[in-house]
Amino acid sequence: MMRTALLRLSRSEKAREAVTHYKFMQRAARRFVAGETLEEALQVTQELNRNGILATLDHLGENVASEVEARASREEYLCVLDSIEQSKVRSNASLKLTQMGMDLSFEQCYQNVRTIVARAKRYSNFVRIDMESSAYTDRTLQLYGQLRKEGFTNVGVVIQAYLYRSAEDIERLVEMGANVRLCKGAYQEPANLAFPQKEDVDANYMKLVELMLSEKTQQKGAYPALATHDGKLIEWAKRFTREHKINSEKFEFQMLYGIRRDLQQQLVREGYRVRVYVSYGTHWYPYFMRRLAERPANVFFLLKNLVRG
Repeated sequence: MMRTALLRLSRSEKAREAVTHYKFMQRAARRFVAGETLEEALQVTQELNRNGILATLDHLGENVASEVEARASREEYLCVLDSIEQSKVRSNASLKLTQMGMDLSFEQCYQNVRTIVARAKRYSNFVRIDMESSAYTDRTLQLYGQLRKEGFTNVGVVIQAYLYRSAEDIERLVEMGANVRLCKGAYQEPANLAFPQKEDVDANYMKLVELMLSEKTQQKGAYPALATHDGKLIEWAKRFTREHKINSEKFEFQMLYGIRRDLQQQLVREGYRVRVYVSYGTHWYPYFMRRLAERPANVFFLLKNLVRG
């Protein structure tokens, strides 16, 4: 019930206007958002690197309303890649297609993303295409496939374990030797498209991990990034890879900035590759609300600090 309400609020322009001017909400969002500027995000990334953690930089924003906004998002990501190269931080970049104009024009969106991926290739860097709601899944995979056909191997995509279709999607991606981030999914989806129960999502997540870490998948050169903060799933993945003698260099764990920092450090100490998704920018409201929806404890944290003043 709470998750559904928060996800609805994440899409509400009225709610965004009502809460984002409050200083407390801005401070609360900083738990999950590195800052409003690229410079702040780079500082966070440097600190993560010092602790043995890799990063992926994400400039917040989605569903732009004009080509001008889409081009501005493209230019920001070119700055991100230039700054990563100049500062020598260990980071790649993640972007959303609606931020690049997918709602306006597939072709224009493609050209914006292609420009970014080409810049990353020049620097021997990598770009992840985030997955948004199921309304964009086909177009996201289409655009990703088009980039791969053009010879861009420095680009990856995201698959969401709560969708029924994800096993078939991963099987196709494995044939490409794709780099895939597997997450549970953070959008509100109908029961005819997604598993409504957490235990079913978890079971599908494990099934998809097994598929991505199979011997066939390894031979194809596919690389899985296991994105979860669920301690039980992480322990299961560690046990599975040990039992099947899968080298820890064949995959990585990924988490969000501000969540389970203790677990991030534990995994690093155990010799696993860990990458943290570092978001920054002024358009933090939808991202922040989805983080609250993922875990009730985040809401209680917020309310406790609200009462304190």
